[in-house]
Formats: sequence, C-alpha cells, structure tokens
Amino acid sequence: MIRRYIQSNVTEDLRSKMVFVSGPRQVGKTTLAKQIGGQSFPGAYAYLNWDNRNDRKMIINGALPADRKLIVFDEIHKYGKWKNYLKGEYDKNKESFSILVTGSARLDIYRKGGDSLLGRYRSYRLHPLSLGELIGHKVSQTPFTELKYERHDKDAGRLFEELHKYGGFPELFISKDDRMLRRWHLERADRLIKEDIRDIEAIRDLSALQVLVELLPERVGSQFSLNSLREDLNVSHKTISQWTDILEKFYYHFRIYPFQSTLIKSLRKEPKLYLWDWSEIKDDSTRFENVIASHLLKFCDYFQDAEGFRARLNYIRDRDQREVDFLVTVDNKPWFCVEAKNVYKNIPAPLKYFQEKLKIPYAFEVVKENGIDFVKDGVRVISASKFLTGLI
Repeated sequence: MIRRYIQSNVTEDLRSKMVFVSGPRQVGKTTLAKQIGGQSFPGAYAYLNWDNRNDRKMIINGALPADRKLIVFDEIHKYGKWKNYLKGEYDKNKESFSILVTGSARLDIYRKGGDSLLGRYRSYRLHPLSLGELIGHKVSQTPFTELKYERHDKDAGRLFEELHKYGGFPELFISKDDRMLRRWHLERADRLIKEDIRDIEAIRDLSALQVLVELLPERVGSQFSLNSLREDLNVSHKTISQWTDILEKFYYHFRIYPFQSTLIKSLRKEPKLYLWDWSEIKDDSTRFENVIASHLLKFCDYFQDAEGFRARLNYIRDRDQREVDFLVTVDNKPWFCVEAKNVYKNIPAPLKYFQEKLKIPYAFEVVKENGIDFVKDGVRVISASKFLTGLI
C-alpha cells in the first residue's frame, strides 16, 4: 500500500479544521481518506458518499453517526447546499468529530453562494503518483536553495519509465496492464463528462464537449489558442472558454501562464496546456514534457497547500520568441527554471539567456536519458530519473 504524500499533513490539520481534498477521478482520494480513517481513527470513522442513495439520505436528513470521530464526505459538492450544510455541521459538531471532504472537482472553485467557510478549513490538491513519492522522498526542500536528490536509488530509472508509460493514477500504475490502460483511455472522458460534469454544469451539447476532450491532447506543450478550437468546433469564443474552464475545474487539464517581469519583454497572451493523465499523449517528447510539468505542478501545489508558500509554475517567453519550458517561483521571485529534452545535444540559448536576465538561482536541462548529471555554463544537465527525486 502506497502512503500518499499529503497523508500526515491532512491528519495533522484535521485536529483543528475541516480538510478538503480534491483531485482527478481515480487519483486515490477515497483510498487516502480511508487510510487516514483506519490508521488515525481506527473503528471510529464513517464514510458517506453523495452518489450513494442511503448516504445521500443521511446527509440530507442530518442524521450523522453519533459514535464516530471522523466523518468523510465524498462528492458532496454535488449537493446544491453543500457549503452551508458543512458550515452548519462543523460549527455544531467541531468538538465531537473531525470532517474530511473529498471531491473530483476543484472545491475552491465550487464554493458558491451562502455563508463563507473562511477560517474553517484547509484545502489540498491530490496529484497522481510521482517519482519522489514512489521512492519515499522526504520533503525537505526550502525555497531558493538547491534541490536535494535521492542519490543512489537503483529503482529510480525503472520507476520513471513505468510512470512515463502508464501515468501516475494508482490503479493503472500498479497494474501495469496495457489492456487496462487502453480501456481507461476509452472510458475516462466519457465518465468524466457524463458522471461528473453533467451532475453540476448545465451543458446542452455534451457530444461537442467530448470532441473537445479528443482535441486537447494534440495541443499539449504548445501555446493554447481558444480561437483555433472555436473554429474547429464551430462554437462561440465564450462557449469554448467556458468548456475549457470546466474541464480544468474537473482536473482534465491544467494551464500554465507566461511569467511577467519588467526585466524582459514578456508575452501576456496564451498559456500552455498539459494533461493530468499524461499517458494519453502519443508523441514521446510531448509526453515527456508533460511528465515534467506534472511533477513541477505537484511540487508547487504542495508548497502552497501544506507549507503556505505562494509557489507557482510558469513558463518564460518573450517577444523575440525565446522560450523556456518551466519556471518555479515563490512570491513571484524565480527559484529555478527547467528545459525538458528527450536527449542532450547542447545548452539551449534561451535557458542561459533567461537565467542571467532574470537572475534565476538554478537552471536545469532535464533529459530523458539515464545516467546524466553535469554542469555546463552554469546550467545543470540532469536525467529526469534523478531530477524528479528532488521533488515531491
């Protein structure tokens, strides 16, 4: 059983707050909640799923188990009055039991209407499995200091190759079954749209939304233009913008935006798009870039959710078309930048240019090849199987 990277943080926060854990469908939220219940509240927790008829009836009637120390509410964001309901239960029962809320939509987005929950909860985003998590890397990084790596993990190369192929969703990664992976790709979008999005969002043309999902993997890693999608689907700009926002809320994809600085003539336009499930991407180099993006986003989200730092993932691009794939910042100050390459050929000129121009403390060229780790012109060229052990 894999111990998830936020388990101890969530357990600690449950002592004083409600905790919300959101993330993609089948990323392991329910397993995490039950692990916390079984290990920290043995025999004294209840799991209530809004999609279960009997559980839904208990929630609506306010009939919660009296002898439990932890109540887990799963998918309760589908209840129109969920925010007021949780506020009431927390204010009334916070001395009697703890509350853990899990959901497949971004719970910070769906806090609509009613009284504020401000000050009553902590929020975490649960990401797919990553290399650092699989090898048991302990979080010990400090912003603006050098990353610390697991030095002699003989399994890191093999685990990275498996992550690259099967993705980080626990069931698929553990099974390593090609047939199951193909079926997952066929079924995932259909279930996301018809079982999750339809329950909350009023979308008339679900078939067009499915077509959009089929088109997005081709846009990974490049500048993301709503206009080109609007033309492909023959819908308005407002509609395509709404649909992409909805898919992002439900953890199908994420977008990163250009870093803004007075030191460079940066662009203020299109973001770059990546998928939460990189195993859908057919092109090998694009998939590799997505793997790196996903690990970096997980790193930033953890620093924000668990440590309270304003960590953010951007990319860098200026009006002269110079570009670097990724930049990690804290309080909008550059910490390190990353260029992802399948193989090492040379140090990309934009990487060195932006490192000097923006005074970025650390610059990396991360390559898919194993066994590489050297410094040239102030840039560290390093294998992904080592670099990623320095993250979460």
